[in-house]
Amino acid sequence: MTLAARAHAHLSEAALHGNLTHLSRRAATPLLLPVKANAYGHGLREIVTLAARHPDVWGFAVATPREAAQVAALHTGRPTLLLTPPTPAEVPVLADLGVRLPVASLAEADALPAHARAHLKVDTGMNRLGARPEEAIRVGARLAERGLLEGAYTHFATADEPDLSFAHEQLRRFRTVLDALPATPQPLLAHAANGGGILSFGALPGMRLARPGLTSYGFAPPHLRAALPLRPVMTLTAQVTHLHTAHAGETVSYGGLWRAPRDTQVATVGIGYADGYPRNATGRAHVLIAGERRPVLGRICMDQLMVDVTGLNVQRGDPVTLWQQEDLTVTDVASWGDTIEYEVLTGLGERVERVVGSG
Repeated sequence: MTLAARAHAHLSEAALHGNLTHLSRRAATPLLLPVKANAYGHGLREIVTLAARHPDVWGFAVATPREAAQVAALHTGRPTLLLTPPTPAEVPVLADLGVRLPVASLAEADALPAHARAHLKVDTGMNRLGARPEEAIRVGARLAERGLLEGAYTHFATADEPDLSFAHEQLRRFRTVLDALPATPQPLLAHAANGGGILSFGALPGMRLARPGLTSYGFAPPHLRAALPLRPVMTLTAQVTHLHTAHAGETVSYGGLWRAPRDTQVATVGIGYADGYPRNATGRAHVLIAGERRPVLGRICMDQLMVDVTGLNVQRGDPVTLWQQEDLTVTDVASWGDTIEYEVLTGLGERVERVVGSG
C-alpha cells in the first residue's frame, strides 16, 4: 500500500518552459539555470528533468557540492557549475563528475586537476565571494595558461532595484576583467545577469550565458513584472483532514488568538510551518477551498492549520489551495508572513510531494 502525502506542489512544465523561453530571448543568450536549494523549493530532480528538455538551457548552477553531485547523477548531458568554493578534498571528486568549479585565487587555480574546467569568480562589489578585479585578472591568466578557463562570472547586488547605478558600475568592473584576460581556444563563457539583470538590462553584449533564478520560477520585483509575461511554476495544495464545529465563544489553536463570534464550521488542513507554510502569516492568511477564499483561523501549527468553511460543502480529503499562479500567489503568502518569495519557496519541506503536470 502506498501512503499518500497530505500536501502536493504541482509543477507546470508549460509555465517553466515559457519562462525560460522569455528569459533566454530577452537575454539573447542560453541560460545557466540555478537549481540550488532544491530548485528554489520546486524539487531538484523534477526541475532539472523538465529544464533539460528546453533547448535554451545550457546547464545548471548549484550552491553546494552535494547539489552538484545530485545533478550530475541525473545524467542530463548538460554542464553543472558549482557557485561556491569547494574544499580541497572535494575538488578532485567534483572534477571527475565533470562539475565546473569556481576559482578565485592562484592557490585554487594551481590545485585544480588537469581535466577540470573552471569559471573565474569575480567580486565586482557584492563582497561575498570571488577575487577583486586586479587579482581576478592574475587568476584568470593562470587558468588560461593551464588550459582550464571555460568561463568567468560575477553577481549583481542591485540589478533588481529601480536604481541601477551600482549595477552599471559592477558591469564596468567585470568588463575590465574580461578585456584583460588572455584569449581561450573556445569563446569565454562570461555571465553576469541574474533574473533582475535580464529584466533590467536585456541583452548584455559580450555575455554568453545568463543565470535567472527566481524569475525562472515565475517571480519578479513589482517594478519589473511588466517586462516579461512570467508565470509561477508551482501550485501548492493540501487536504482537509478533519471537520468540526467551534461553538460561539470558543477559541481555535495555540494561544487562543481567534475566538469564534458564532458557531463556526472548521476544516483542519494537513500542512503547517514544518512544511514551509509561514507561521508568521497567522491572523492574515487565506486559502482557496470549495471555490471560495477563506481565512485561516488562529495560530498556524507545525503540521496543520484551520480554516473557516462555514456554509461550504466540504468533505474530508477535499483539496485546499495554499497558493497558485494568480489571485492567491506565493507573493501574497510571503507578504502575510513578513518575508519574501525566496524564503517561502525554499522553505517548502520534504513532506510536500512534488508532482509534474503539463499545464
